[in-house]
Amino acid sequence: MREAPVGHQCVECVREGQKSVRQARTVFGARVTTNATPVVTYVLIALNVLLYAGELARPGLVDLLGNLGQGLVGPDGTHYLYDGGPLPGYEAVGVAHGEWYRLITSAFLHLLPTQGYFGLAHIALNLYCLWTLGRVAEEQLGKSRFLALYLLSALGGSVLVYLLAPDRSTIGASGAIFGLAAAHYLLTRRLHHDPLGGGRLIAFLLIWMVISAGITSWQGHLGGLLAGGAVGLALAFAPRRRRTAVQAAGAAAVLLVLVALVVLRTAQLTGGG
Repeated sequence: MREAPVGHQCVECVREGQKSVRQARTVFGARVTTNATPVVTYVLIALNVLLYAGELARPGLVDLLGNLGQGLVGPDGTHYLYDGGPLPGYEAVGVAHGEWYRLITSAFLHLLPTQGYFGLAHIALNLYCLWTLGRVAEEQLGKSRFLALYLLSALGGSVLVYLLAPDRSTIGASGAIFGLAAAHYLLTRRLHHDPLGGGRLIAFLLIWMVISAGITSWQGHLGGLLAGGAVGLALAFAPRRRRTAVQAAGAAAVLLVLVALVVLRTAQLTGGG
């Protein structure tokens, strides 16, 4: 027993009563907490920054971790884009040759300040979008659902590049960002509340994907959008009674489809199918 403002309380009774109180949750299954820190969002941002620092220190990191369907490494260690057969003295590299990790690691790399049309803007814009969309999505979905959405969106972008442009080397979190935007749009439709303007954001991203197709990887953008949209459908519209099971099944189905596409494309590129 312990003293209370009026009389005494049974500690064991209070503890048991607290256990019986159901935790409040969002429509999508996340626990409702006050002033929760978006840990996953911050960790993802930190990983991007950490790997960017690694790129600055060792630019060759892109050759090792970027999304490349197939390429070659010469006797002197130089990496080459190549979509032909094997060459004597050269080592075949890329997703088609067992380096499947590139499909994910590439989403945490970005253009260096001296590269491409964007330089620092590449990582700055992606991380700003991740910070803006990620905090909202993580609050509504919870940590595990949000992380699954992000990684599957990133994977979807990489897989479509692998399917349509396996001889191109691509990097960037844009596929994941497009997936977050697609899911955000669906979540707001479910809530009938759209403080970030999800519809306008999707329209802008689609327009940007078209007008920037010549200088960016439209395949990565579209793949992320489609994968994020598919996962977002399961997360947003799963029935309450079987919410977790339906959401998990939807995410698993997207993953299985992406893996199957990679296996089939690999067989085509390596002559195994």
